[in-house]
Amino acid sequence: MTTEAPAAGRIVLLTASHRVAPGLLSWPAWQTLHAADRVLCADAAHRQLSYLREAGITVEHAAPAAQELVDYCAAGGRTVVVLASGEGDTALTDGLARLGGSGRVQMPDLELLPGAYDLPGARLLDLVEVMDRIRRECPWSSQQTHKGLAKYGIEEAYELVEAIEDGDREELREELGDVLLQVVFHARIAEEDAEEPFSVDDVAGTIVEKLIHRHPHVFGEETASTPEEVKAHWLRTKAVEKQRESVTDGVPLGQPGLALAAKLASRVRTAGLGVELPAGQGIGYELLALAVRAEADGVDPEAALRAAARAYRDAIRAAEQGGAAGNVEG
Repeated sequence: MTTEAPAAGRIVLLTASHRVAPGLLSWPAWQTLHAADRVLCADAAHRQLSYLREAGITVEHAAPAAQELVDYCAAGGRTVVVLASGEGDTALTDGLARLGGSGRVQMPDLELLPGAYDLPGARLLDLVEVMDRIRRECPWSSQQTHKGLAKYGIEEAYELVEAIEDGDREELREELGDVLLQVVFHARIAEEDAEEPFSVDDVAGTIVEKLIHRHPHVFGEETASTPEEVKAHWLRTKAVEKQRESVTDGVPLGQPGLALAAKLASRVRTAGLGVELPAGQGIGYELLALAVRAEADGVDPEAALRAAARAYRDAIRAAEQGGAAGNVEG
């Protein structure tokens, strides 16, 4: 007759994302917490504590050693839940790993139980929190204004375009982050305005409302099966929203010249207006005509010129290297 070995118990490391509102735990997490013999937490300021206590769960402020927990669980097959701190509980987990690896200790069942998962976009909360602290504590960032940062927004947008044209995925990810920083930075500054403050949540809320309103084929009863139909929906909705007096309203005049000319030509073509190009002498009028022709052919003249300029840059470098080689040989 064989005798079963006594149960060694169970240690559950319960994790919860700090990016999710405290108290929003999964059902398995709540079941485990209510059934546990002990619930421990080394962090007295843990965000979940007040919610657990409201639910009738006793949480001990303690950081026991690995051996102590193993011994406790072994006495009657008990279950201990350790509420993981934000910094992690490396002393405990390393200790348990050493005991388990020694082969001399009957270990309890060890379980990692995620109590709450990050939702998509949750890391944006980290960015907002970091930006808030930088704005308060950094001598440079705390003095910045919308006008002072404007040039950086332009620079970051161009660097993003360059990353896209290079096809460098790592660079693209970084440049997208730099552009995102500009948005969050400006929104944080806007919170301090005495007369018309707004926050990053207001910025996000505005664009969400706009996207929903301009996509009735997604969020409403309209239908669209082609990109052209989608664009038609967008333009009709935008026209009603903006109530513009001219098709040129809303076209930023500060953008690069070729892009500006192409945008104006696009507005004219979309509106079905018959507008003759202004007559004049000089390279400017010639470039205007080229930009309008490119737009009509479905070519972005700004991107086309950049591509040609990059080829020119490569040719310059090749000539420089050839000249350097000739100098060395001479």
